[in-house]
Amino acid sequence: MSRTDPPRAEAPADRTQAAASAEPVIEARALGHRYTKDRWVFRGVDVTAHRGRVLGVLGPNGRGKSTLLRVLAGLTRPTEGSVTARVPVAYVPQSHASPFAYSVTDMVLMGRSRHVKAYATPGRRDRALTAEALERVGMAHMADRSYAELSGGEQQMTLIARALAAECQVMILDEPVSALDLRNQARVLTLLQELTASGLGIVLTTHHPDHALHLADDAVLVLGPDDVRTGPAAELLDAAALSELYGIPVTTARVEGPRGPRATVVPDLGPTRTDLSPSLQEASA
Repeated sequence: MSRTDPPRAEAPADRTQAAASAEPVIEARALGHRYTKDRWVFRGVDVTAHRGRVLGVLGPNGRGKSTLLRVLAGLTRPTEGSVTARVPVAYVPQSHASPFAYSVTDMVLMGRSRHVKAYATPGRRDRALTAEALERVGMAHMADRSYAELSGGEQQMTLIARALAAECQVMILDEPVSALDLRNQARVLTLLQELTASGLGIVLTTHHPDHALHLADDAVLVLGPDDVRTGPAAELLDAAALSELYGIPVTTARVEGPRGPRATVVPDLGPTRTDLSPSLQEASA
């Protein structure tokens, strides 16, 4: 069943105050889902997403992270339990290949579908919100490009713009940086931080625990069908929990970055190389 581990460290005062004031926008209670009669993906899960906060969902492949996101987004009906969404929710898939040669503008304009009456065409406001969403994600200059010709990072930005055009107040993203290079990972994560600061609620899955440490306020660790742990990210994402989650030794560390110190995760990838450059040897010491 779902559980919240006891705190391992005192949460910063500003984050505690933010948690108290953040409005719950999605609440899931006693959530369970199964594929067959005897194969439960998860059971007894309690999850709350808040306005202006990031909820990070972590776990190994095949543990039901994507299914949990689809249930929270209202795209998959849970086998048991309930999900209450108090605000409009938008879902951004892990990858999306369009079979048609839609332009970037047309892809984003699809986010307005729930606001357009049947058999009607998008109006002036729909097109204005589409243009605004593209501007917000830095894609306005590619509005007339074919979506199929975009890079992975550009496609991801387009899908996020589509969610923004839908006027969502919670954005649920399945592995938003899984196929992106470092530059585009940073670009997407920075945008998500900016959206959170503007009051949007964010729920995302990630295979990068360091991204969750950097971005998430709250966390969900999916260890197994009857072991789904929830709690503040600062308390839940420690070396012991991550080692148990992924089944390998994991070390957490603070490193100096261009914008100051930040937490990162170092997994045991096997024997350490000895042919590193002096600068890398010093950094790994």
